[in-house]
Amino acid sequence: MSRIGREPISVPAGVEIKIDADNCAVVKGPKGTLTQQFNKDIKINQDGAIVTVTRPSDEKEHRALHGLTRTLLNNMVVGVSAGFEKKLEIVGVGYRAAKAGTTLQLTLGYSHPVSFSEGNGITFDVPTPNEIVVKGTDKQQVGQIAAEIRGKRPPEPYLGKGIKYQGERIRRKAGKAGKK
Repeated sequence: MSRIGREPISVPAGVEIKIDADNCAVVKGPKGTLTQQFNKDIKINQDGAIVTVTRPSDEKEHRALHGLTRTLLNNMVVGVSAGFEKKLEIVGVGYRAAKAGTTLQLTLGYSHPVSFSEGNGITFDVPTPNEIVVKGTDKQQVGQIAAEIRGKRPPEPYLGKGIKYQGERIRRKAGKAGKK
């Protein structure tokens, strides 16, 4: 049995889960609403504030879907109750971020500013010009947007300039050895 899949999901107060007959889950909470369609073979049972996920057999596909379904459902519950966030750091002279209304403006050494707009439950926060916080209810979307922002100027190994995740270690390389 999957160690992740067999753990029950505890639903906090203020969060409501509805599961249709064809395994479409709708989770509503204070931060918003998320909807996801799950495989029909996996059974999702709700007993009050506890949700459990069970699989019909030990086939390889069912074992793989068991833990996945439980994790996705748990991420939906956490997303609508607490939300998710990814923090990015900008390193480099002249590299900075600013928020103008609902648009994130990045100055990354290109001839033009790079901009991202908020939408689909994703919001940006810029506490300092060298920090970006991507917030949202959907964990997959938060991670995707953060990866797209990082992809505009990934950290380079010689000087360490670029956009990196907070706490990410950049493997540094030595420069030229020089003439001897």
